[in-house]
Amino acid sequence: MLFAIKTYSFKKEERLKSRKLIETLFREGKAFSVFPYRIVYMPVNSLPVNKYPVQVGFSATARRFPHAADRNRIKRLGREAWRLQKQELYDQLRAQSRQLAVFLIYTDKKIADFSTLHDKISVILKKLSTVSD
Repeated sequence: MLFAIKTYSFKKEERLKSRKLIETLFREGKAFSVFPYRIVYMPVNSLPVNKYPVQVGFSATARRFPHAADRNRIKRLGREAWRLQKQELYDQLRAQSRQLAVFLIYTDKKIADFSTLHDKISVILKKLSTVSD
């Protein structure tokens, strides 16, 4: 009996770190909002690491959260919610042999609890899976 094993990891190669790619993403990418996130995404021809169909970055502004500990907590919660739910989007993009660069910007003034962020990331993943090139 063969079945696909779900991987609930968030490897270094899945993180959006390339300054050049981030600049291109914000210059040419499309955006939509799912409160408390603003999502900027862009189809990519070839990511630096082809093993993963998506590279994602998370951010929280220092203006809204002057304490680094708060910004880090927001990003950590977002990454965790993404990590637990990303598999369906990854499978869909692999089947279509597409790749995306995605950046999630936290826009709320308060730190949301994990269950709220989990639900919102779920909505974001559904929207990203229906996005066409």
